[in-house]
Amino acid sequence: MTTVRDKQRFCGRDFTPEEVSLIQEVVETCGGISRTELSYTVCELLNWRRANGKLKGIECLGFLERLEGQGVLKLPRSQETGPKKGTRRHSAPAEDTPSWSELTGSVGAFLPLDVELIKTVKQRGIFKELIGRYHYLGYAMPFGARLQYLVYVTRPQRQVVACVQFSSPAWRMKARDQWIGWDDMARGRGLQQIVNNSRLLILPKIRNLASTVLSSVLKGLRKDWQDHYAVDPWLVETLVDRARFYGGCYRAANFIVLGETTGRGRMDRAHERQEANVKTVMVYPLIKHAARRLREAHGGFP
Repeated sequence: MTTVRDKQRFCGRDFTPEEVSLIQEVVETCGGISRTELSYTVCELLNWRRANGKLKGIECLGFLERLEGQGVLKLPRSQETGPKKGTRRHSAPAEDTPSWSELTGSVGAFLPLDVELIKTVKQRGIFKELIGRYHYLGYAMPFGARLQYLVYVTRPQRQVVACVQFSSPAWRMKARDQWIGWDDMARGRGLQQIVNNSRLLILPKIRNLASTVLSSVLKGLRKDWQDHYAVDPWLVETLVDRARFYGGCYRAANFIVLGETTGRGRMDRAHERQEANVKTVMVYPLIKHAARRLREAHGGFP
């Protein structure tokens, strides 16, 4: 096994060589348990928790898999039957014409929208199916914190017309970090107060539906995130594939255009992916003077 001599950083936490050695020992001695059980065991030992006290098991599993890729340790064989975290799943095209395909006109005829935070297995199944079938990126289980929403119209009948997902932010984005005024240390301290709109799926061709969905969901996002993670988010970010979309619905929902990415993936901290498409970086402040408050609360340059 490879010996780690320098600290490693993952999901905003620095791991010392001594902590990595402890992780190696746990993996070697805890035979017969699953990867998930290992990740939560490591979290307990290292006290790696969210602000609400819950263990960061998903992030820890990602770190263990990174260490395995570096030859630092050998994890037990994966017992998962579904897609791994971060992998994309696409469903086969639907054969029957969905009912929402017949909805047309302007969004005003369908207001108010019914926004539903996903809490049940049934709701989660609907979300996964729709994203996997109709979103061009497919469904991927995100690392870290996440909230998912189903959005319904109630006329002429109640049915899902949109899916929205928020998850952990990109670790580093030059346009965002310069806009806030963060250096590396300030970003590490304040990143948890940013959330990423990582999926937006609009099903029927109703005018202005997308921007209205965004505005409706964003109204409750701050409280929902606080309730689930005991963290007060001040900023929403999103990345729009420039080759596919203009991002008009985000602009109409008052998102601010900051610039473009370098073409690397949002989770690429090791500079290993250079082929990803260039994205337009947009942000939506959930509080007044979000950039200044993020800078002043966590440090940074003027």
